[in-house]
Parts: sequence; C-alpha cells; structure tokens
Amino acid sequence: MIEHEKVTDQLLKRRIKNYQIQYGGNKKLKIYGTLHCSSGKRMKKENRVFFHNIKEAVQEGYRPCGHCMRQTYKDWKNGIV
Repeated sequence: MIEHEKVTDQLLKRRIKNYQIQYGGNKKLKIYGTLHCSSGKRMKKENRVFFHNIKEAVQEGYRPCGHCMRQTYKDWKNGIV
C-alpha cells in the first residue's frame, strides 16, 4: 500500500504507467476501486492510498467500491469473496 501524501506526483505517474499501481483506495473508509472511478477522484489526498492489485487491497482489509466495481462489491456484500 502506498499513501498518496508520501510519494511525489512524478513517481506516482511512473508507477501507474508501469502498472505497479492499478487500484486506489480511501484509507478512512477502507474502500478500494479503479483509478478511473469518479468517486475516487473526489477523495482528499490525505485519505488516498494505492495498491498494486486487488489481492493487496483485500489483505489490507479494504472492500470493493460499489460505484466502479459493482459486481465485485455485490459478491463481497453477499459473502462470496
């Protein structure tokens, strides 16, 4: 998990371009989603974290976003994941 406040924008862009970061999350709400999610783009920088993959987010105790990851969220809510 990478906290947004602890990396430079240049390093963050490089990691996204090289697919080292594929998901973003809100550390207060413990929610993760895609980098293109409109809900995630409105989040405060101090609450934003990044993950390499879904497995990493789940290991950190995050749940899927109901907006951009609707089916994954429904599966999580129903206890399938």
